[in-house]
Amino acid sequence: MKDISKHIEDLVRKASFSLRKDIEKALEKAYHQEKEKKAKMALGWILENAKIAEKEKIALCQDTGLPVIFIEAGNDVKLTAALLKRVRDAVLGAYKDNCLRPSLVDPLTRNNPQYQGLIEHIIFLPKAKGLRITILPKGFGSENKTQLKMFEPTAQIKQIEEFIVNCVKEAGPESCPPFFLGIGIGGTSEYALYLAKKALLDKIDSPNNDKFLRTLEKRILSKINSLKIGPMGLGGKFTALAVKIKKSQTHIAGLPVGVNISCHALRSATIKIK
Repeated sequence: MKDISKHIEDLVRKASFSLRKDIEKALEKAYHQEKEKKAKMALGWILENAKIAEKEKIALCQDTGLPVIFIEAGNDVKLTAALLKRVRDAVLGAYKDNCLRPSLVDPLTRNNPQYQGLIEHIIFLPKAKGLRITILPKGFGSENKTQLKMFEPTAQIKQIEEFIVNCVKEAGPESCPPFFLGIGIGGTSEYALYLAKKALLDKIDSPNNDKFLRTLEKRILSKINSLKIGPMGLGGKFTALAVKIKKSQTHIAGLPVGVNISCHALRSATIKIK
């Protein structure tokens, strides 16, 4: 893995400068279906911005995000502290070399250490081979609208739906709709939020393998779009373009539900290294 730094620089550039094809496709579809003049205009701006960013190799958004990386290692990968440091250094180096804003600060003093720090999740895949690295640069206009609710285990599905829809209502136009929603159900408090963020990595045009969750996603999306917040808060049919749900077993006494919203610029990219 001598060229890992080059792979990761390409990864950072791809996530920062280009929309995922499934996201771009969803935005284009919404643009063609939207009838409300102002909302259609906003979708046009979003698509034009994406084209300029990709062509000029510049950031899709001035908020270049907190880099969240998912490192998935197969059974043939020796995942050492040295290798993890190379991955971290490569991500931060790519941010600096590509003039992507260093947005991380100390949470209390607010001092900015300049191109230091990221969030990483390490996953071992015993049936896989090679190294798979995904980056999700998470902007905080939408991240700040994250919510977690610890429901009673007797809670009804309708209550969960109402909570999720209300999260979007509270986010409103401040988080740059149309949104993509990641939902995590089950596990513990922190695991529900991890699942919610990981759900944003799924291709939005790929149906959920779980039939019940697939139906739930569609129903929640319909309710969210009935809010009529619309692109940039200008009304219209599309407050959100996708809802993706992941679930995990949980304790008999609990029912955690995490909601992680992404703005219209849902940025992520993945590389596989053998």
